[in-house]
Amino acid sequence: MDNTDVKLLKYKGYYFEGSLVDVDFLEHLDDFEIRDDDVFIITYPKSGTIWTQQILSSIYSEGHRNRAETVETIDRVPFLEYNIHKMDYLKRPSPRLFSSHIPYYLAPKDLKNKKAKIIYIYRNPKDVLTSYFHFSNFVVTLEASDNMEQFMERFLDGKVVGSLWFDHVRGWYEHRHDFNILFMMYEEMNKDLRSSVLKINRFLEKELSEEDLDAVVNQATFQNMKYNPQANYDGILKHEIGTRTNDGHFLRKGTTGDWKHHLTVDQNERFDRIFHRKMKDFPLKFIWDTNEE
Repeated sequence: MDNTDVKLLKYKGYYFEGSLVDVDFLEHLDDFEIRDDDVFIITYPKSGTIWTQQILSSIYSEGHRNRAETVETIDRVPFLEYNIHKMDYLKRPSPRLFSSHIPYYLAPKDLKNKKAKIIYIYRNPKDVLTSYFHFSNFVVTLEASDNMEQFMERFLDGKVVGSLWFDHVRGWYEHRHDFNILFMMYEEMNKDLRSSVLKINRFLEKELSEEDLDAVVNQATFQNMKYNPQANYDGILKHEIGTRTNDGHFLRKGTTGDWKHHLTVDQNERFDRIFHRKMKDFPLKFIWDTNEE
């Protein structure tokens, strides 16, 4: 185990957020007890985790859907490896919802019994990079970068929480037959939220009325989430984890193609070269811009 960088903790070849992770929990993660009706959202950081947490919270909880309850999303769909509010996961009522950034090889072995469900959200990595750059400069527990070039170097070396994006996406996809897993593209969710919610709902085998589905979609629009303190983590970041400024938001833009405003031509070409080398023959589709079909 390597934690030479105080902000990163390397465990079994994967970088965790050092200040938020419990090493003892990681050492027993393989034997974490999975229930048949557990649902996991798995993502590489900055790929639509909170968005999907909001969708699942609204699907599973009428009170969340109708804004009748004030349970924060992080308590409804807590992070498996970052138990910020020290919940007793074993005492949580079923069905339990979890979020996680773990790679496929650190998944609890019971997840492979094909009963519990996993929704894996993936996003075009140039937008992940852009969002992550801003986020790292906003949150104190992550290492800030002076500029995009510096951050891009660390991102492409996998020296960030979540390690190497290419390995994360490829690993989960190539081992998809070991799990009961649905792959969803962030850009498709952005383009047609209702269809995406329907697809997720079908995968979860939930029966919701048209009215309920409309409410789920409405709760998950970017504008509603950005200004809903339950959904957007702003309070947790500012009061529990710590931010470098009070100006930013956890949810920044929620758009696709924002990388075009941040990457130079040279950086973009370099990224493309690496992407094509590492993701050659990879069957998942990527959309780089909102205007693409």
